[in-house]
Amino acid sequence: MLYHSTRNKALAVSSAEAIAQGIAADGGLFVPESIPELTAADFDALKGLSYAERAARLFKLYLTDFTDEELRECTKNAYESGSFETPNVQEIATLADGSMLLELWHGPTCAFKDMALQILPHFLTRSIKKTGIDREVVILTATSGDTGKAALAGFKDVPGTKIMVFYPEDGVSSMQKRQMQTQEGENVRVCAVKGNFDDCQNGVKAIFTDPDMQKALADNGMQFSSANSINWGRLVPQIVYYVSAYVTMLEKGILDHGQRFVLTVPTGNFGNILAAWYAKQMGVPIHHLVCASNINKVLTDFIDTGVYDRKRDFHATVSPSMDILISSNLERLLYHMTGEDDAQIRAWFTALKEDGSYQIPVELRNRIQAEFSGSFWNDEATKAMIGKVFAENGYLSDTHTAVGICAARDYIANAPEVYPMLIASTANPYKFGAAVLEAIGGDTDADEYEILDRLQSKSGMQIPKALAELKTKAVRFNDVVAQDEMPAYVKEKLGIA
Repeated sequence: MLYHSTRNKALAVSSAEAIAQGIAADGGLFVPESIPELTAADFDALKGLSYAERAARLFKLYLTDFTDEELRECTKNAYESGSFETPNVQEIATLADGSMLLELWHGPTCAFKDMALQILPHFLTRSIKKTGIDREVVILTATSGDTGKAALAGFKDVPGTKIMVFYPEDGVSSMQKRQMQTQEGENVRVCAVKGNFDDCQNGVKAIFTDPDMQKALADNGMQFSSANSINWGRLVPQIVYYVSAYVTMLEKGILDHGQRFVLTVPTGNFGNILAAWYAKQMGVPIHHLVCASNINKVLTDFIDTGVYDRKRDFHATVSPSMDILISSNLERLLYHMTGEDDAQIRAWFTALKEDGSYQIPVELRNRIQAEFSGSFWNDEATKAMIGKVFAENGYLSDTHTAVGICAARDYIANAPEVYPMLIASTANPYKFGAAVLEAIGGDTDADEYEILDRLQSKSGMQIPKALAELKTKAVRFNDVVAQDEMPAYVKEKLGIA
């Protein structure tokens, strides 16, 4: 299986090269040359297997230059080492209205990013060896909250790597910030950026594609890679959990073979819902994909109108991991849906960078609307839904999952046909304790740790150990820079200034 850049389909690299590089030199994203298809027999063959065993078999379809033994070792280290609090790795819960939640947050940092970032370091270190790279790999990552901590935890003290994470200074929850600022490890570095997530992401992309920066790294025996979902090694594990969820629903008798269901995904960077789209192309019978957004509704507007316009007000919300105006992974979807028209992709994303917007043809917009719908919800609706769901059957959801539940219930209320509904649940509610506590009628006039105690007392849900332990951990990182200071910061901390 070869991989091409969305901006130059003539470029062809192996999966190991795609993972090691993270992003193509031209700024494009790597995509597979074809999407494997699964039959009913293939899905049956995944029944009865552990999550790690399922993952190894599915990875083999995409990562063809990895051996079976390598993939099994990677998945065993990621998913069977005790880092996940449930042996199933992911769980499916049912709400009072019959909708199902795919809980993806049982990993060490309490967010769905763990599903990919526990295995990415294993992929990356093997990819480096396969490609013959004799350099230290510098993981450079922008985060809107959850990716940062999950990446830091995954790459902590991994030999041959350094990791630098940039996050928006006031754009993450207090618990997310605390998780990153207290991160242990000799090879990690964390820095806040004055601005929002898009400022962080644009800064990282500019550093990645700067020839002078690349030369400086090469001269010092280093090269960049990424832990964001722009890296295929980060995205492909997300495909796996949707395939695995379908198999689990077959095992439990929730669905029959081929029975269609609707999948709702709260998303900002479009990676999580794109992974679901890939799963659909592989044969998972997803009837429709609901793209759930907060008030930063750039994706909703794009799906509705075919115009992607980042020139708009940015809102800091109680669902900060979706506070994004440039959804990078949309580029991959458009590449596939335009028949791999790399020239068109270059034109659109040049326009987005230079002019702040682009518009797709009506025919393409209609095809996207046939597979996706979007809706957005403000903080008031989000918190109201947390309270409503908790009152219905005592289920406590985080702010991002609540946006998904809002979108799912709205879709169900207006859909002409009824299908089972699965909603991606992306984070443990304790990561956004103040907003969740307020939503269920609690008093939030306290520090973040007292808020966790009050939330536990009111909800009966146990505080995750990883979050409870933060109270006694020392803060290691307090650096803050402006976006234009990021390159100098990277050089300084790498010792290549």
